[in-house]
Amino acid sequence: MTAPSLTHVKCADCPIRHRAVCARCDSDELELLDQIKYYRSYEAGQAIIWSGDQMDFVGSVVSGVATLTQTMEDGRTQMVGLLLPSDFVGRPGRDGAAYNVMATTNVMMCCFRKRPFEKLLDETPHISHRLLEMTLDELDAAREWMLVLGRKTAREKIASLLAILARRDSSFDKANFQTESEFELSLTREAMADYLGLTLETVSRQISALKKAGVIVLEGKRHVIVPDMGRLLEEAGDDSDGGLLA
Repeated sequence: MTAPSLTHVKCADCPIRHRAVCARCDSDELELLDQIKYYRSYEAGQAIIWSGDQMDFVGSVVSGVATLTQTMEDGRTQMVGLLLPSDFVGRPGRDGAAYNVMATTNVMMCCFRKRPFEKLLDETPHISHRLLEMTLDELDAAREWMLVLGRKTAREKIASLLAILARRDSSFDKANFQTESEFELSLTREAMADYLGLTLETVSRQISALKKAGVIVLEGKRHVIVPDMGRLLEEAGDDSDGGLLA
């Protein structure tokens, strides 16, 4: 396996600066974080951490997409989550990893040495409050995803996943859901099928149906254009605030 490459980026130039765990930090707090951070890159398909392994770091995804997977005793593997830019990896206070974390695309992570980061949580309210906020957001997202998997149709599941990816893209205009948005679909259709509990054929068929209906436009295999985000949310069974339509 290729060893991760290391680099360094100033916090002020970081593309996830205002969405990550450091979003509320002032300049002095950023300086403290800078003393314990390093950047690590992973190639697509490379393991970031294996379930049960000791974790000597925590950190945020800066670019790329990773998946959380869990393997059962008989070898079956289930994708249980996605990690997108600004998402946090690792659990302060827990030594081992709970899930396998795999790079789906090339991934760059901003990592913090674990013990010093845990100390900063006790001393820096802005970091601990932001991490709590992100954890609660993750809990809300997990509950919403239970609804997607348990109650939505195949078409609604595909639309929901596309909406999540579109809304997390840095170019998305949160103030206007009628504007066009676009993003790179980093997941393969096989990965989408695994994550949504669908067959590959169903995923391909529903993506084609959304394209034919004009809900999405595909340029090549990966570039997705959403002419009207509100319409995509309707297809997902959601309103513009992300809630379920009555």
